[in-house]
Amino acid sequence: MRAILPDADLLKHLERRVPRYTSYPTAVQFGPEVTAASYQAWLADLPAHAPLSFYLHIPFCAELCLYCGCNTTVVRRYDPVAAYVALLEREIDMVGAAVGRRTIANLHWGGGTPTILAPQDFTRLTAALRERFNFAPDAELAVEIDPRTMTRGHASMLAQIGITRASLGVQDFDEQVQRAVGRIQSIEQTARVVQWCREAGIAGINLDLIYGLPHQTTASTATTIERALDLDPDRIALFGYAHVPWMKRHQKLIPEAALPDSEARFAQSRVAAEMLIAAGFERIGLDHFAKPDDLLARRGRERRLHRNFQGYTTDEAEILVGFGTSAIGSLPQGYVQNASTTVAYRAAIEAGKFAIARGREVTDEDRLRRDVISSLMCHLSADLAELCARHNVGSGHFSTELAALDVFISDGIIERSGGVISLPERARPFVRMVCAVFDQYLTNDESRYSKAS
Repeated sequence: MRAILPDADLLKHLERRVPRYTSYPTAVQFGPEVTAASYQAWLADLPAHAPLSFYLHIPFCAELCLYCGCNTTVVRRYDPVAAYVALLEREIDMVGAAVGRRTIANLHWGGGTPTILAPQDFTRLTAALRERFNFAPDAELAVEIDPRTMTRGHASMLAQIGITRASLGVQDFDEQVQRAVGRIQSIEQTARVVQWCREAGIAGINLDLIYGLPHQTTASTATTIERALDLDPDRIALFGYAHVPWMKRHQKLIPEAALPDSEARFAQSRVAAEMLIAAGFERIGLDHFAKPDDLLARRGRERRLHRNFQGYTTDEAEILVGFGTSAIGSLPQGYVQNASTTVAYRAAIEAGKFAIARGREVTDEDRLRRDVISSLMCHLSADLAELCARHNVGSGHFSTELAALDVFISDGIIERSGGVISLPERARPFVRMVCAVFDQYLTNDESRYSKAS
């Protein structure tokens, strides 16, 4: 299968390194001026009765996949994991004491590999959450799964504690690609876990795929998509591999000569998208796909889609509380992030203090630009005039940015009608580049970001 590629002059835009915009300001702008004391005060000032969204980070894996950009550590014994569970339990108690008995609208277990936890520890942490907080009747409880270490017993336990959605890491089914990235996972393993989850009553099934990996081709990508569709998932996330070996040293083990260039990456993503759309999936934002009757697709059509550190989401809670090593929280006042090492996280929690290492207080200007970027990332359009009016700024506020968009307009990437800018469907892959125009913190130092392709 051959994807239709844009001209070389357009592909040049995808060579630039820009943020993924899961927040604004992005995590690069976080600093030490936001402290544990700041977080304590922000929690105390949260609006009464506002629902909360929780993220629990489990920073452990049985093996390290070479493409991984997550904060995780390989463990051979369970003792460090058990000790970490006790720390999470204490942090849950600390947040509960700070905010009172609030309602949880969304809970996401991420990592690392959350399912490295023993069933009794999953149950223990869920009990701790239920002791301190109320779960909304329609709360979504999601977990990330490594099918290589999953058991039928794990699936049953996850259903029993209320998990409603499982995201299975797949990346690619091609054996040569799997060997190159250090993740050997058969289609049979993945299919078995999907079956176990469904038999246990976990209705929502997501698959996470990656393009741009070593030795990937459009043909192998197409084969992976075919096999993924055979599993009949509700949603598929199709991420572009971020090769940043200067930040993630283990990525130096990936043979760079085997990595596809921007044109090949674009072709892989285009072929995958065309196949998924042909199979009846709706495209969501930059890199997600969902069946038309899935809530994510419905929210996309209703322009009620949101984006946070886990990607595109139906979660409408404005307050995200992060638990665990490196976890990020988003509050009305700004962003906070826990210590990036478990050693530092442990020291703070054992001392009875929040483990905040850095963060960012947001300004009114940040909030305006965040709304513009979020609208572009979620809906491929932004009504600048309406957003400026909502934030009480003049209609000429973005005159500099609009001038900078001229090159995108001439290249057919942007269309403008009055105060509304939008990307046509064919220009969807360029949305991060357009968002970057509105990023007042972005500098010429792009070494911390991945390519826009």
